[in-house]
Amino acid sequence: MAEGPDPVDSMLDLMRRLPPTNVEENVNALIQICPDYADDLLGSVDQPLKVKTDRATGRDYLACDYNRDGDSYRSPWSNEYDPPIEDGTAPTPKLRKLEIAANEAFDTYRELYYEGGVSSVYLWDLEDGGFAGVVLLKKAMIPTSPDEPSGSWDSIHVFETAERGRQAHYKLTSTVMLELVTKQNNKAEETSILGEPEKKASEQGWKSSGDITLSGSMTRQTEQDWPVHEPTSHITNTGKMIEEMEMKMRNLLQEVYFGKTRDIVYDLRSVDDLEKARRQRELQKELVGFIKR
Repeated sequence: MAEGPDPVDSMLDLMRRLPPTNVEENVNALIQICPDYADDLLGSVDQPLKVKTDRATGRDYLACDYNRDGDSYRSPWSNEYDPPIEDGTAPTPKLRKLEIAANEAFDTYRELYYEGGVSSVYLWDLEDGGFAGVVLLKKAMIPTSPDEPSGSWDSIHVFETAERGRQAHYKLTSTVMLELVTKQNNKAEETSILGEPEKKASEQGWKSSGDITLSGSMTRQTEQDWPVHEPTSHITNTGKMIEEMEMKMRNLLQEVYFGKTRDIVYDLRSVDDLEKARRQRELQKELVGFIKR
């Protein structure tokens, strides 16, 4: 008798067909249906990064499946889990030293390229003697008024390192999750009265006339060899690869995806009067005809 499809493959196939804006809710729903496959699903589906605060240092860090142990998350700043747990997974002292240096380096990278947001780096040992890590970057745009746009950028860079003498082979898998929400609100009428408490936007006559949500994810891979002179060379090497990969993916999003979306919208609905444009083309043809004579 033939075996049925793998439940994890079926859940992943279903996730690809569901709206990316509700990925967290969809994952939780599938976990409730198939709790035995929770770890497999959480390790296979990229979700928007969560921002948490380290109680010991007061610094923000990013939580994902790579720094999770049960229901607790490890902070890269204090190396402690929240909520606290005993015997939580942690890097070796040698790798922890490199992790601290990597967090400081990518915190500078974040400030240079993102001018805000949160970054975190987590490292762990591999069974074959190398090590792996993940570099997380997140920036959210919080609207200050009802008609301002909102959005978020989440970068997840997972890399594996295998040293070969004075060189190291790096395999990088980068995922970017982008969400943009634009709102157009019209104020129907002034309803505030002098002396009364300020009312919410929904109570002041604001009516939404159109919302546009654009969201999705992109994943790319690359492999490179770089020289290693000292342990911190790994930070420099992975930093160069991540910097180059983010630039390529950002340009791809801007030129290909946004550009293609704009072209499709313009083909479906013209901004200018089509009759006016047709007359202009006819006038141009007549002028060209007079010039040729």
